[in-house]
Amino acid sequence: MKTKNVKLYKGLSVIILGILLVSGCTKKNNVETVETNQHSEEKQTHEHKHKHAHDGEFKEEEVQNRTLQDWSGDWQSVYPYLLDGTLDEVLEHKAEEKKDKSFDEYKTYYTVGYKTDTQRIVIKGNTVEFFKGDTSQKADYQYDGYQILTYDSGKKGVRYLFSVIDDNNAAPKHIQFSDHNIKPTKAEHFHLYFGDESQETLLKELENWPTYYKSDLSGSDIVHDMLYHH
Repeated sequence: MKTKNVKLYKGLSVIILGILLVSGCTKKNNVETVETNQHSEEKQTHEHKHKHAHDGEFKEEEVQNRTLQDWSGDWQSVYPYLLDGTLDEVLEHKAEEKKDKSFDEYKTYYTVGYKTDTQRIVIKGNTVEFFKGDTSQKADYQYDGYQILTYDSGKKGVRYLFSVIDDNNAAPKHIQFSDHNIKPTKAEHFHLYFGDESQETLLKELENWPTYYKSDLSGSDIVHDMLYHH
C-alpha cells in the first residue's frame, strides 16, 4: 500500500510539473507575440511619420487652404549648421544615394538654398517675427491663397502666400511657405520665401529657400530628421 502511494505521488508530481512548464512556455510565447506586434506597429508608425504625404505627386483638387497656425512656433534657420559642417553627413548620404551630384556640388547647392541672415522666426497667431542678430521685426499677416508650381523634374509643389496687413514697418511685405504638405497639417519644418517684392516675383525664386526647424532641436536632431524624413 505504501509503495502504491509513493508511485501515485510521483505520478502527480510529474503531471503538475508538466502543467507548469506548458503554462510558462505559453506565457512566454504570448509575451513575445505582443512584443513583436508592438515593434511592428511602432516601425510602421515611424515609417509613416517619416514620409511626406505626396512626394510631389498629387491632384490639384486635393490641395486645401491653410492658416498660419500650421507654422506656429519658434523656428531656427539650418544655414549655420550647413556652414559649420554639422549637415555634412546628410550631404554625403545624398551624394551616395542619388549619385547625381558629388558631395562638393551638394554643399554648393544647399549653401545657395539655405542662405539667409534671418536666424530665427517666431509665429504666433497671425503675427510673424523675424530675428536678425540682436534685432527683430514683426507684423501681422493675412492669407493670400496658394499657388501650385510644376518643376522641371515634373513634380509639383504648393506655396502658401501671406501679406502684411499694415506695411508701415520693416518686416517682409510678402511671405510664402512650402513644407511638402498640401492640406492643413502642423509643419515639422518649412522653406520660407520672403521679401518686399510682389508675390509673383517671389514665386519665380527657385534657388534660395531658407529652411527652418524647431528652435529646440539640436544640430544632431536636425541631421536625424533630414536623413529619415526624406
